[in-house]
Amino acid sequence: MKISVIGCGYVGVVTGACLGELGHDVVFVDIDKRKIEAINSAGSPIFEPGLNKLISKNHHRLSATTLVAEALEDTDITFLCVGTPSNDDGSINLDYVRSAGTDIGKALKEINSFHVVVVKSTVLPGTTEEVIKPAIESESRKKASREFGISSNPEFLREGSAVEDFFKPDRIVIGFEDERSKALLEDLYAPFECPKIFTDIKTAEMVKYVSNASLAMKISFANEIGNMCKAMGIDAYEVFRAVCMDRRINPAFFRSGLGFGGSCFPKDVRALISKIEETGLNPRILKSVIDVNEAQPLKMIELLKKHLPNLKGAKIGVLGLAFKPDTEDIRESRAIVLVKRLIEEEADVISYDPAAKDNFRALFPGISYAKTADDVLEADAVLIVTEWKEFEDLDYREKLVIDGRRIERARRDAAVYEGVCW
Repeated sequence: MKISVIGCGYVGVVTGACLGELGHDVVFVDIDKRKIEAINSAGSPIFEPGLNKLISKNHHRLSATTLVAEALEDTDITFLCVGTPSNDDGSINLDYVRSAGTDIGKALKEINSFHVVVVKSTVLPGTTEEVIKPAIESESRKKASREFGISSNPEFLREGSAVEDFFKPDRIVIGFEDERSKALLEDLYAPFECPKIFTDIKTAEMVKYVSNASLAMKISFANEIGNMCKAMGIDAYEVFRAVCMDRRINPAFFRSGLGFGGSCFPKDVRALISKIEETGLNPRILKSVIDVNEAQPLKMIELLKKHLPNLKGAKIGVLGLAFKPDTEDIRESRAIVLVKRLIEEEADVISYDPAAKDNFRALFPGISYAKTADDVLEADAVLIVTEWKEFEDLDYREKLVIDGRRIERARRDAAVYEGVCW
């Protein structure tokens, strides 16, 4: 099958590269020429384990361009994978998807065959049918479901394990309007043995938001319980280990610590809150999920000041800057909140991250960036913010450690140790 992918972020590049591995010809589209050049040079424009190797291996099937019309003219299906960032009020910004819809429509105007547009961008229920479809119809002068297909196929990829997630999905969700689009996507996903859910487009869009909101809620609940356990001298991890032996309770994401970050959970929960409020309802639980998460990183500062009441001039080490391990992504990273507060306290910050330091330096050029994790251990106190695997092998003896991710080596060896929720 011949496929075009609009948007070369995490979702777009992973989706296209993996489809190439399955034997499809893929054309990527992005306005960022750096990304286009990287793909056309058989490299990945983003950091994601296994992705560079996948693109290099399948380079003969992959190409990239800045022109939407060029990509669509010889393809059967287009995946729309552009970003949906947050507005200041928490609602999603639809400028990119609307613009992409317009560009797709202009290209489809010159195409005579039936072409299916699949929305993978995370958009609220109603967006595909009320924003993207009208933009395509207006520019193409064609009618959806008759002259082109429109569908929703939300992604459930985790940064750091996105390639594995693509090939081993828990389920594939497809929202469709017409049988031709459904049949094409059935054929595309035929190699996958997981459950495939075919539904209407709004339901498919909603599944993505409810999935992310559910996981975010589990994290905030674990942190609220963890904070309570910490105050009472109880190990929250022991509590959840026993609680999750109940077959009704899935243990995934019940991890107390610093909370969630990244490009999905914070943005999607806020967007869902905004959408629910539009209906006149009050999303009390989801608001609490965000409130708990925003306050959680500062628990680390409170614990630090128990041991160093005056942080002015103190050398504070920060281990981990990415929002999670195995990614360079710092969006909504808990390290941002912590470093900002440490700067306000006039501390001398030295940090280390194996992948994200360049991205973090763009936000905080005034702090120090160590070449190795060992350099950070020379600080007066060390904050563990991201659970990179290499942090398990450091020598924490004689160190003051405030741990936000439960690194067992630090928990066992540090001279003075505080876990955020244990």
